[in-house]
Amino acid sequence: MKIQQENILLEPPQVKICGLTRADQSVACADLGADAIGCVFYPKSPRNVSLDQAKEIIHALPPHVKGTGVFVNAAYDEIMQTIDYCGLKAVQLHGQESSDLVRRLIQQKIIVIKALFMTREPFLHQAREYPVSAYLVECGKGQLPGGNAMTWNWKDTREFGKAHTMILAGGLTPENVAEAFSDAIPAAVDVSSGVESSPGIKDLGKVASFLNAVKNCRAIHTLKKIF
Repeated sequence: MKIQQENILLEPPQVKICGLTRADQSVACADLGADAIGCVFYPKSPRNVSLDQAKEIIHALPPHVKGTGVFVNAAYDEIMQTIDYCGLKAVQLHGQESSDLVRRLIQQKIIVIKALFMTREPFLHQAREYPVSAYLVECGKGQLPGGNAMTWNWKDTREFGKAHTMILAGGLTPENVAEAFSDAIPAAVDVSSGVESSPGIKDLGKVASFLNAVKNCRAIHTLKKIF
């Protein structure tokens, strides 16, 4: 099948900086070139934020940067109330959410991202159960639902990324993101601890280095814009 030339992109992936806890740092990350900013709504996370914190962070962003809420097995009503109060443009579901909950959120015409894992459920082969905007893929080891700063074999996701809109996460840093992109060719990359000085506090020098490294990543691929 012939692919139309305008659908072939020679460009880097988009970037989501996750786990923000301060409005000034969210603005700085946006100014440096982030496409999306993530706020974590999970009490067990060291990056967990209150609704008021998140509202301040999200409302400080320029319109083109998507404020994203990260939830773990939260109820539909809780997610919707958080979206409305904080002004979220996207949600990331990082637990064992039901396909019904996912479909209800999609009906709200927001960006919905579902996390899939290599080592635990939901696995990559379960993607068809979640007709979302994109899939965030990571290893899934560790005590917390997130990447836990662990590097892993990103190349294992390459075939999945050819068939699905994929965000790559887990163990990414300014030093290895180019290698990870080359291995997996994702539509976007997601980083949190890899650009921090302490949990929830970003090292803006590392953020700049990460974004510069991503800008140098190029591949001919039908990358779909997520944010």
